Amino acid sequence: MNNKSFTELCYSQLKKIPRGKVTTYKAIAQALGTNAYRAVGNALNKNPYTPKVPCHRVVKSNGEVGGYAQGMKKKINLLKKEGISVTGNKIDSFNENFFEYCKKSC
Repeated sequence: MNNKSFTELCYSQLKKIPRGKVTTYKAIAQALGTNAYRAVGNALNKNPYTPKVPCHRVVKSNGEVGGYAQGMKKKINLLKKEGISVTGNKIDSFNENFFEYCKKSC
């Protein structure tokens, strides 16, 4: 039995996202076996371990950067430092930079 809170489970998923990749709130929720995308966003908004626990690597499903507790400019700068190109408010080559969590069959 897992005694971790939902927030801790979200942070565990964040640690799996490699440098130079992004994922979505939806992908994290699905990796946790839920559709609670907004709850994932709320958990990440309160992340006290940023940037070590890299919530800046989580973006909207449409490739937009999305929110960040420390401000969108800071999030974009962190992504760019990791090699993610951002134009305006969107991740360039979103599909190529997308990190997909392994399904149970992996």
